[in-house]
Amino acid sequence: MLAPVVLALSVGLLGWAYQTLKPPPPKICGSPGGPPITSQRVKLSGGRHLAYKEMGVPKEEAKYKIIVVHGFAASKDMTLPIPQELIEELGIYIILFDRAGYGESDPYPSRSVKSEAYDIQELADKLEIGTKFYVMGMSMGAYPIYSCLKYIPHRLSGASLIVPFINYWWPRLPASVSRAGFQKLLNCDRRTFQVAHYAPWLFYWWMTQKWFPSLSMMSGNTAIFCPQDMETMAKLSETPSVDQDKITQQGVHESLHRDIIAGYGKWEFDPLDLSNPFPDNEGSVHIWQGYEDRIIPYEINRYLSEKLPWIHYHEVPEVGHFMIFKREICEAIIRTLLLGKEMSNK
Repeated sequence: MLAPVVLALSVGLLGWAYQTLKPPPPKICGSPGGPPITSQRVKLSGGRHLAYKEMGVPKEEAKYKIIVVHGFAASKDMTLPIPQELIEELGIYIILFDRAGYGESDPYPSRSVKSEAYDIQELADKLEIGTKFYVMGMSMGAYPIYSCLKYIPHRLSGASLIVPFINYWWPRLPASVSRAGFQKLLNCDRRTFQVAHYAPWLFYWWMTQKWFPSLSMMSGNTAIFCPQDMETMAKLSETPSVDQDKITQQGVHESLHRDIIAGYGKWEFDPLDLSNPFPDNEGSVHIWQGYEDRIIPYEINRYLSEKLPWIHYHEVPEVGHFMIFKREICEAIIRTLLLGKEMSNK
């Protein structure tokens, strides 16, 4: 009698485990029962769609063309304080787009660091903005910029990585440097990134279980924000984005979870092996780091820029992770990228 009971319990346990580990199917925009399509979209060669938004001067008249890559839990509808006078003065055309699974861009279960660069390249080609363009990425949106530097450097006029994401398992990152940055994170965040790196198949369960705290940013833990970030968030909350609810409308797993899995998983290359894409100084690459940032430790980005001296490193005092939302810093980032006029250095 014992064997059938054990078998039944085992089958039941396996069924429970399967349901617990398996994320729900995405609610794809435009599908029956899915969210409506309200944005402009391009169809990629593989059949997926990317939603995008244009701003600035008409692309036919633009002197500078920039593709902006949003960060974690954001979208193409984020509001950047780019002065209109600057746009008109320099003749800037900007594309913002929803990365795979975010907003109204189709989910991509196979998304990776590498696929992000080719999404950007194909978006540029579909919109016919020319053979070269600038790229800017913020926080988690900076790993696609590293991908562009690796896979499509010939398409770039310049690149800016703003408070850029860090993968603590880059092979050539010294253990002492990685450990110093990693230990500055909250325990729950360290565990979450470790699960994403070592056991991505377990990540959906980890992010939905109730026994242990997972990602602080998603649980509302404000300990990860410095006072300057708290001040910025308070100001941003005064005029919230009307499309905030669209960010994860196709599924939290398809947007936020897959973003973390791709970023903290095993990369196809190591950023410390990258070559200068502008050996003749026909363009430039910049890292902008807030010294008070508690989400991205400055020590690692400082180390990376020292090992890759062709990256111009700007460490700004008295600002945190949301430095891009300060008008004067946002303008300085764009002017430095396009004109080479620096605001601050190491």
